[in-house]
Order: sequence, then C-alpha cells, then structure tokens
Amino acid sequence: MRARLALLTLAAGALVAAKPPMRYQPDPSSVIAAEIAFNRLAQEKGQWTAFRETAADDAVMFVPQKILAKDWLKQKADPPASVSWSPAIVYVSCDGRLAASTGNWTRPDGSVGYFTTIWRRDKKGRWQWILDHGDTLATPRPTPEFLTGKVATCKRGERMVGPPEGKPPGGKGQVPPPDESLLWSAEVAPDNSRRVTVRMWTGDAYETVIDDQVRAGS
Repeated sequence: MRARLALLTLAAGALVAAKPPMRYQPDPSSVIAAEIAFNRLAQEKGQWTAFRETAADDAVMFVPQKILAKDWLKQKADPPASVSWSPAIVYVSCDGRLAASTGNWTRPDGSVGYFTTIWRRDKKGRWQWILDHGDTLATPRPTPEFLTGKVATCKRGERMVGPPEGKPPGGKGQVPPPDESLLWSAEVAPDNSRRVTVRMWTGDAYETVIDDQVRAGS
C-alpha cells in the first residue's frame, strides 16, 4: 500500500511539473482595470510609489534617456500631488499575455499630455508594466466616447513548428512558440528623441495602432 501511495505521489508531482503554461483570455477589461487601479494607487499612495509597485523588474522608462525604471524609481520621492490619467484604448495580444494602453493625463497644475503603457502578465497572471512613456500636449488627444478594447487576431498557429527530428511531439520542456500578434518597439535617437510603436496582427498584415513620436528635449 505504501509503495502504491508513493507511486501515486510521484505521478502527481510529475503531472504538476509537466503542466502546460497557464492560458489567459485576451480580455481588454482586465487591462483597463489594471490601469484604473494603477491611477488610484498613485492618488492614494503617491505617484512614484505606484510606479514602483506595478513595474516589472525589466521595465523601462524615459527621463528622457531610456533607463531601467526600478533603478531610477528607487530613490524617487513622491510629489505632493500625483498626475492623473485614464486609458482611452487598449490592445491585447491573442494569447492574453501582452497589452498596450494609451490615453491622456493631467497634472495638478492643469497641463495635459498623453501616455502609452505596455503591460505584460507575470508568472502569477498579474499585469505589470514593462514600458511607460508619454509627452505633453497643448490640448488633450481626441478620445472615443467609450473605453475601447481590441484583441489581435491569433498568429501563433502560423508559427507552430514540429518537434525536432526524431523527437515525439509534446515532449518534456516543450512550450508553445511565442505569440506575435501584438508587437511593440521603442527607438531612441542619440539626441533622446524617440518613437514608440505598437503593431497588431489583423489576420492579413500588421496594422500600426500606436505611433508616438517625441521630439528631443520633451
């Protein structure tokens, strides 16, 4: 009996170890909720505190040079009042692991601007930001009447490849290839001007859905 229990325990452990990567629904509302919670945290606990608590370890931002966010935020004191922001449009990858949100912000002094944030799920399924940037504007960007969420068309199936020759499919350690239905890039010039773009797969081609260009000195 003990031997049988030991075998069952080992089998259960093997099943846990071999379980596939967690799957997520590509749910724009979860990203909107993360943005709203992010803004609320900034108002209640402080602007840079909120940025620290929601950033991934490899998150980047621009001051105006590109930097590792956690290094810069580590010693940053919160301002007396936080900037306030709200997403207008959210884009989510087919596999629900990556998202981009963009909208307008307002400073306590009344000045306005826009932001774009790239979000990624961590190992526990929580949204963390991996890139945050924005710029000032003379007037706010036009926004849709209602918060809008869009999901990319699945692209993973087109990139599926068979197992290495002589290896059975679904072998230990094999994971699905990365989903590339939502792509982003951040290009920074020597003068610290930058361009942040987000492209979404439509089923036929990539559509550029965000194209932010920030001048040097902004």
